[in-house]
Amino acid sequence: MITLVKDLNEADGITHNGTMHADEVFATAFLSLYFKNFKVARVSEVPKDISTNTIIYDIGKGKFDHHQKDARIRDNGIKYSSFGLLFEEYGLSYLKKLKLKNTKAIYNYFVKDFIEAIDAIDNGIFPEIKADYKVKTLSDVIKLFNPSYLSNDNEDEQFIKAVTLAESILTEELKNVIGKVNASFKVKTILNKTKGPILILDEYLPYEETILTSLSGKKIKFVIYPSNRGGYGIKTIPISTTDKTSRVYFPKTWGGLTNNDLEEVTGIKGSLFCHTNRFLMTASSLDTAKTLAEIAIELNEQQ
Repeated sequence: MITLVKDLNEADGITHNGTMHADEVFATAFLSLYFKNFKVARVSEVPKDISTNTIIYDIGKGKFDHHQKDARIRDNGIKYSSFGLLFEEYGLSYLKKLKLKNTKAIYNYFVKDFIEAIDAIDNGIFPEIKADYKVKTLSDVIKLFNPSYLSNDNEDEQFIKAVTLAESILTEELKNVIGKVNASFKVKTILNKTKGPILILDEYLPYEETILTSLSGKKIKFVIYPSNRGGYGIKTIPISTTDKTSRVYFPKTWGGLTNNDLEEVTGIKGSLFCHTNRFLMTASSLDTAKTLAEIAIELNEQQ
């Protein structure tokens, strides 16, 4: 829980006031989760006689600021923001407090999956987005909490709202990362035992990133898994983490068809659905799913 205080002697942490950004908002949210009942003061300038026990971030040009000339930069060229600096300091300890397995792997994944993007954008490195519509990043969403023109919103109250949202996002992101990391060990085990181009899972697991980053995953063209709607899902695999073009598509004549219409075209009983864009199918049984994937691969090879 986060509490804003005016008296700096009461503060556990100090950050800047004025316009809020994703880095200090998520930094505050993380400190709140880590320390519990965290008291924060927002100031325009840090006094020189402040307690050395106070965590000062995104202001003051100290350990957890990134506005000075000698601010730290990662090996991959992404400069730290206050969020990244604080998570580097306390992140692993926080994960260990949660009594998680694979804490180092979770830590590394969380940094790559979540923190580096916030750090990069805060330091002026924006993603290249090719779309005919406006795309808002998480950093853009946090900026929405700044008082808008002619509004009567209180700056500190809006900051609390933003931090509260950030805490929820952090918590859900961490749960997601924990699931992916734990699942990846299972996927790797199955992947290493799979000889052909079809990976079969006996439960749904987040699999794509493990396949795309594993040497043994280069051969995989389809993944089959139990569907939460019943039956089995059959999914194509993209070329890479950056190119979402499928390695193999289902035949054009199957796209957009369901049930009897799909069975008639495929010649396979139990064919339930084929997505219009031909990257996903569903089937009534595992055997049917395997047969459909095998046909798709065979037809692709004949082209």
